[in-house]
Amino acid sequence: MKHAIYLGPLLAVLLLAGCTYPGGPGLGGVAGRHLQVVRMTAYTCTEPGGHHDACGGILMDGGINSAAADWSRYPVGTQFKILETGQVCEINDYGSALIGTNTIDLYRDTRREMRDWGVRMVHIKILVWGSPRRSLEILSPRYRNWQVRPMIAALRQQTQGSPSKFHRIPS
Repeated sequence: MKHAIYLGPLLAVLLLAGCTYPGGPGLGGVAGRHLQVVRMTAYTCTEPGGHHDACGGILMDGGINSAAADWSRYPVGTQFKILETGQVCEINDYGSALIGTNTIDLYRDTRREMRDWGVRMVHIKILVWGSPRRSLEILSPRYRNWQVRPMIAALRQQTQGSPSKFHRIPS
C-alpha cells in the first residue's frame, strides 16, 4: 500500500513527459507538443507573393503541401500531418496576418480550393521540427519590414545556445 501512494504521481509525470518533445525548439506553449489543435486557413498564388514561398521556392499543393505560419512558433522546415485529411505539409512561408497567432495557412492552387477550405480547427501531428536558426537566417535581411521584427526577436531568444539541427520526432 505504501508504494501505491507514489505510483500515482509517478505515472502523471511519465504521461506528461511523454507528451513533450525535449528536442523541440522551446517555443512556449505550442512547440513542446507534437500533437496539436490549430486554426487553419488557406491562401493561394493570387495573393501578394505570387507562386513563390518565403524561401524562394515554388508553392506546392499536392505531395508535401506548402504552408505558412509564424516562424517563431513553427520554424521554417517544420513538417506536419493534418490528421483529418492525411495531408503532409511543410512550413516554407509566412504571412503578416499569421504573426503572433497559432494559425497555419495552407497553400491551395486555386481560389475555389482556398474558399472550399475556409477556416477550420484541425489536429496536426508534427513530424519534423524546423530550424529556428534557419528561420532567423532567412528573416534577418528582412528586418526593415516591421511585420517581420516580432518573429526575428522571438527567434533570437530561442536560438541562444540551441542546436541548429532539424529534430525528427519518433513515431
